[in-house]
Amino acid sequence: MAIMRNNHVFKGHKTLLGAKYVTYGEVELPLRLDMFCLSKNGFDWGNTGSAAQQLSFSILCQLSNEAFARENVSLFTTDVVSKFNGRDWLISASEVLKWIEKHTKEDDTWQKQEEEKKEAPVNTIILKTQKTFKKPKQKNNVVKEICKELQITQKDLASILEIPEGTISSWAVKNEIPRLGKKAIEFYIQSQKNQQIIESYKSFVKLLDVS
Repeated sequence: MAIMRNNHVFKGHKTLLGAKYVTYGEVELPLRLDMFCLSKNGFDWGNTGSAAQQLSFSILCQLSNEAFARENVSLFTTDVVSKFNGRDWLISASEVLKWIEKHTKEDDTWQKQEEEKKEAPVNTIILKTQKTFKKPKQKNNVVKEICKELQITQKDLASILEIPEGTISSWAVKNEIPRLGKKAIEFYIQSQKNQQIIESYKSFVKLLDVS
């Protein structure tokens, strides 16, 4: 397989409220639903689910071709995408290309290994599954995560949103924020960013006056 090298990177970002974005070379990475429609709701990472496989296919297809991406999507998800942890991750095109080159050369070996797995005794497969089984990670509390990110308490958040503190406590217990609550928090975060920009501009103007 002929591979063209470049210096671009793939970047993933998950917002405080769960929205996920992936770019390649600072441009949004296409879902490729016309070729591989496994998750219409977008990408995911840190697991091997359908949305994570959709991300794997799009990354591989960006640097190889549809046939290779389709054939290796599960393996790439397990090897690479499932190990993207946290809200932000980055992987260079050169790293992905090395993975593609390695598995292009080892296609025959991979097929033999798959055949051996099919022929392996049932007890052996069960034993391997038991060894690799891991307890699922506990889901983070969205209210606590937002308060931690903004460096405020739940009482402060209630004051900012002008709602009872008990409402915030209820959100924390349910680990769920209603749609209007999310919108209000997003508006507050954006207003804080805008204020930082204004303060930076004022500081810059003062420097100009001094000079």
